[in-house]
Amino acid sequence: MGDGETRLVAAATARKWLEDPRVGYDGGVGSQALSCVAIAGARVSVAERGRVVCSLRVRAPVADAEGRWHAGAIAAAVDCVCSAVAYTVEAAPTATVHYSLSYFSPADRDTEVEVEGRVVGRMGKLTAAVVVVRDKESGELVAVGRQWVTPAWPTKANKTSKL
Repeated sequence: MGDGETRLVAAATARKWLEDPRVGYDGGVGSQALSCVAIAGARVSVAERGRVVCSLRVRAPVADAEGRWHAGAIAAAVDCVCSAVAYTVEAAPTATVHYSLSYFSPADRDTEVEVEGRVVGRMGKLTAAVVVVRDKESGELVAVGRQWVTPAWPTKANKTSKL
Protein backbone atom coordinates (compact mmCIF):
# COMPACT_ATOMS: atom_id res chain seq x y z
CA MET A 1 0.00 0.00 0.00
CA GLY A 2 1.43 3.39 -1.01
CA ASP A 3 1.82 6.35 1.36
CA GLY A 4 -1.17 8.21 -0.12
CA GLU A 5 -3.37 5.14 0.12
CA THR A 6 -2.26 4.53 3.72
CA ARG A 7 -3.28 8.11 4.59
CA LEU A 8 -6.73 7.66 3.05
CA VAL A 9 -7.27 4.37 4.87
CA ALA A 10 -6.13 5.92 8.18
CA ALA A 11 -8.56 8.86 7.78
CA ALA A 12 -11.42 6.52 6.85
CA THR A 13 -10.63 4.29 9.84
CA ALA A 14 -10.59 7.29 12.23
CA ARG A 15 -13.96 8.43 10.84
CA LYS A 16 -15.48 4.96 11.27
CA TRP A 17 -14.17 4.64 14.83
CA LEU A 18 -15.55 8.04 15.92
CA GLU A 19 -18.96 7.22 14.48
CA ASP A 20 -18.97 3.75 16.11
CA PRO A 21 -16.29 3.37 18.82
CA ARG A 22 -17.44 -0.19 19.56
CA VAL A 23 -15.38 -1.11 16.51
CA GLY A 24 -11.67 -0.88 17.19
CA TYR A 25 -9.15 0.63 14.76
CA ASP A 26 -8.45 -2.88 13.51
CA GLY A 27 -12.14 -3.48 12.72
CA GLY A 28 -12.65 -5.85 15.63
CA VAL A 29 -15.13 -5.25 18.40
CA GLY A 30 -13.25 -3.92 21.41
CA SER A 31 -13.95 -2.72 24.92
CA GLN A 32 -14.71 0.93 24.28
CA ALA A 33 -17.60 1.44 26.71
CA LEU A 34 -16.56 4.95 27.84
CA SER A 35 -15.95 6.09 24.28
CA CYS A 36 -19.32 4.72 23.21
CA VAL A 37 -21.10 6.86 25.81
CA ALA A 38 -18.94 9.98 25.41
CA ILE A 39 -19.23 10.32 21.65
CA ALA A 40 -22.48 8.48 20.94
CA GLY A 41 -24.17 9.91 17.88
CA ALA A 42 -21.08 11.71 16.59
CA ARG A 43 -21.29 12.70 12.94
CA VAL A 44 -17.94 13.20 11.24
CA SER A 45 -17.89 15.94 8.59
CA VAL A 46 -14.13 15.97 7.95
CA ALA A 47 -11.59 13.17 8.34
CA GLU A 48 -8.31 13.83 6.60
CA ARG A 49 -4.63 13.59 7.42
CA GLY A 50 -4.05 15.72 10.51
CA ARG A 51 -7.63 16.98 10.89
CA VAL A 52 -10.94 15.59 12.13
CA VAL A 53 -14.19 17.53 12.63
CA CYS A 54 -17.33 16.04 14.11
CA SER A 55 -20.49 17.22 15.78
CA LEU A 56 -22.61 15.64 18.47
CA ARG A 57 -25.55 16.48 20.66
CA VAL A 58 -25.06 16.56 24.44
CA ARG A 59 -27.32 13.76 25.64
CA ALA A 60 -28.86 13.08 29.05
CA PRO A 61 -26.50 10.18 29.93
CA VAL A 62 -23.51 12.55 29.79
CA ALA A 63 -25.16 15.47 31.61
CA ASP A 64 -24.67 16.33 35.26
CA ALA A 65 -27.38 17.06 37.86
CA GLU A 66 -27.77 20.63 36.52
CA GLY A 67 -28.31 19.39 32.96
CA ARG A 68 -24.88 20.46 31.69
CA TRP A 69 -22.36 18.35 29.81
CA HIS A 70 -20.35 16.61 32.52
CA ALA A 71 -16.67 17.65 32.65
CA GLY A 72 -15.57 14.00 32.61
CA ALA A 73 -17.67 13.31 29.51
CA ILE A 74 -16.12 16.33 27.78
CA ALA A 75 -12.67 14.98 28.69
CA ALA A 76 -13.54 11.54 27.29
CA ALA A 77 -14.88 13.04 24.04
CA VAL A 78 -11.79 15.23 23.62
CA ASP A 79 -9.57 12.21 24.26
CA CYS A 80 -11.43 10.22 21.59
CA VAL A 81 -11.01 12.96 18.99
CA CYS A 82 -7.31 13.41 19.90
CA SER A 83 -6.81 9.69 19.40
CA ALA A 84 -8.64 9.73 16.08
CA VAL A 85 -6.77 12.72 14.68
CA ALA A 86 -3.42 11.24 15.74
CA TYR A 87 -4.45 8.00 14.01
CA THR A 88 -4.86 9.90 10.73
CA VAL A 89 -1.13 10.70 10.89
CA GLU A 90 0.32 7.65 12.65
CA ALA A 91 -1.95 4.98 11.08
CA ALA A 92 -1.63 3.18 14.41
CA PRO A 93 -3.36 3.35 17.80
CA THR A 94 -1.62 5.70 20.20
CA ALA A 95 -0.92 6.00 23.91
CA THR A 96 -1.22 9.37 25.62
CA VAL A 97 1.92 10.64 27.34
CA HIS A 98 0.60 14.11 28.27
CA TYR A 99 -2.95 15.48 28.41
CA SER A 100 -4.33 18.87 29.42
CA LEU A 101 -7.82 20.24 29.17
CA SER A 102 -9.16 23.75 29.73
CA TYR A 103 -12.87 24.37 30.26
CA PHE A 104 -14.31 27.72 29.18
CA SER A 105 -18.12 27.56 29.22
CA PRO A 106 -20.74 24.90 29.89
CA ALA A 107 -22.81 23.16 27.23
CA ASP A 108 -26.35 22.28 28.25
CA ARG A 109 -28.12 19.01 27.50
CA ASP A 110 -29.46 18.91 23.92
CA THR A 111 -26.87 21.47 22.76
CA GLU A 112 -25.10 20.50 19.56
CA VAL A 113 -21.34 20.92 19.76
CA GLU A 114 -18.63 20.82 17.12
CA VAL A 115 -15.38 19.12 18.01
CA GLU A 116 -12.35 19.83 15.82
CA GLY A 117 -9.05 18.03 16.25
CA ARG A 118 -5.78 18.92 14.54
CA VAL A 119 -2.30 17.52 14.65
CA VAL A 120 -0.18 20.57 15.42
CA GLY A 121 3.29 19.09 15.63
CA ARG A 122 5.52 16.08 15.62
CA MET A 123 8.79 15.55 17.43
CA GLY A 124 10.51 12.22 16.99
CA LYS A 125 8.01 9.55 17.93
CA LEU A 126 5.64 12.05 19.60
CA THR A 127 2.62 13.66 17.96
CA ALA A 128 0.89 16.75 19.38
CA ALA A 129 -2.84 17.26 18.86
CA VAL A 130 -5.22 20.04 19.84
CA VAL A 131 -8.98 19.62 20.08
CA VAL A 132 -11.36 22.59 20.23
CA VAL A 133 -14.97 22.14 21.36
CA ARG A 134 -17.51 24.84 20.47
CA ASP A 135 -21.25 25.32 20.78
CA LYS A 136 -22.26 24.76 17.16
CA GLU A 137 -25.00 27.41 17.14
CA SER A 138 -23.30 30.27 19.01
CA GLY A 139 -19.67 29.40 18.32
CA GLU A 140 -18.92 29.84 22.04
CA LEU A 141 -15.78 28.02 23.18
CA VAL A 142 -16.59 25.10 25.51
CA ALA A 143 -13.17 23.44 25.98
CA VAL A 144 -9.69 23.04 24.50
CA GLY A 145 -7.69 19.86 24.94
CA ARG A 146 -4.01 19.26 24.18
CA GLN A 147 -2.30 15.89 23.98
CA TRP A 148 1.07 14.41 23.21
CA VAL A 149 0.78 10.81 22.03
CA THR A 150 3.09 8.07 20.82
CA PRO A 151 2.28 4.85 18.97
CA ALA A 152 0.90 2.32 21.42
CA TRP A 153 3.16 -0.42 20.02
CA PRO A 154 6.10 -0.52 17.64
CA THR A 155 5.42 0.35 14.01
CA LYS A 156 7.70 0.29 10.98
CA ALA A 157 8.76 3.85 11.70
CA ASN A 158 8.99 3.25 15.45
CA LYS A 159 10.81 -0.09 15.82
CA THR A 160 13.26 1.13 18.43
CA SER A 161 10.95 3.25 20.58
CA LYS A 162 12.06 3.58 24.19
CA LEU A 163 8.76 5.29 25.15
